[in-house]
Amino acid sequence: MPPRLNIPPVTRVVLVVLLLQSVLSAAVRYRQWSAHSEIVVEWLTLIPQLSLFYPWTFLTATLVENNIFTLAISGLTLYHGGRYLERAWSSREFAKFLLVASLIPNALTFLVLVTLFTITRNERWTLTTIAGTIPLQISFLVAFSQLVPAHTVTLFRGVLSLRVPRFPLIYIGFVSVLSLTPLLTSASLFMALFGLLASWTYLRFYKTIFPDLDSSQPTSMRGDASETFAFAEFFPGPVKPFVAAITDQIFSILVAMRICTPFSQADISAAQGGNFVQRTAHGGVRAEAERRRALALKVLDQRLHAATAGTSSTSRGQSQPPNQPSGSTVQTQQQPNAQAAMTSQPSTVLGETNYNPDQDHIEKGES
Repeated sequence: MPPRLNIPPVTRVVLVVLLLQSVLSAAVRYRQWSAHSEIVVEWLTLIPQLSLFYPWTFLTATLVENNIFTLAISGLTLYHGGRYLERAWSSREFAKFLLVASLIPNALTFLVLVTLFTITRNERWTLTTIAGTIPLQISFLVAFSQLVPAHTVTLFRGVLSLRVPRFPLIYIGFVSVLSLTPLLTSASLFMALFGLLASWTYLRFYKTIFPDLDSSQPTSMRGDASETFAFAEFFPGPVKPFVAAITDQIFSILVAMRICTPFSQADISAAQGGNFVQRTAHGGVRAEAERRRALALKVLDQRLHAATAGTSSTSRGQSQPPNQPSGSTVQTQQQPNAQAAMTSQPSTVLGETNYNPDQDHIEKGES
């Protein structure tokens, strides 16, 4: 029987659209290819000078790759990263994240290219193609930095070890180098930078997260106030204080402009306490079921240990000689009460009724 690929729905749709649009773009360019001109598909990719009449290209351009090398990397990234994030956040939250990580970087890159044309009067800027999954790839790295900030990746058999928050800047360095080659366009660097800023801003201030059921926090909150997800954490240690000082000033300006809302003390304490988990009300059903099952197994294990301890104590008391003084009888009668106290401790977690079969058996024997 062939292996079955378990791909969540949004990830599956994104992969199919990426493949279809990339093949369609390649077919059009191959059909219209000329040695003296560069072929662009303005109704599928975003071209500042040509795509004004095709507003949907602000979204479709993200899922178009112009060569087989970048298409293979994009497919692997969306397959592995999309499966992980969609299962961690739910399909709805993952789709919202993809929209933010696609539309905002493309729109800002569009404005930058138009601004550069206005300054330099070089038409090459407005004919630059904005396309590719670069914003999504760096957004996935930012999301992993939030979910597993302490995880360390070891490369070259332990020669190089890097924490996950270091990868976004490394990725920007690779994009900067590849943008000098025919593999990537000059807009790729702007797409990577704006992808980093857009995804981090959304996860830091706007994404809705829900509390664990055992916490006394509100039903939901927006953003992530933890120190491990501060913007300075993406940079090496010696540079962190300078980056933190600059970002604090920018954040103060945004708060004064009422673009961002400062975190309350309750939000900060909740983020530091770890009471909020990355799940949603719709997509966290499986995680909640696993949590409840683990809690039930824990309570059951406590009861079994208590029952085993009570049974062994009762058997030791009954194995004593019958001609002992009356003091031993008093000790034997107090045994079930101690056992009931032991078994009632774990049941207070769920607030259930206590039932002790050993005690009932002893009372019947005494009667």
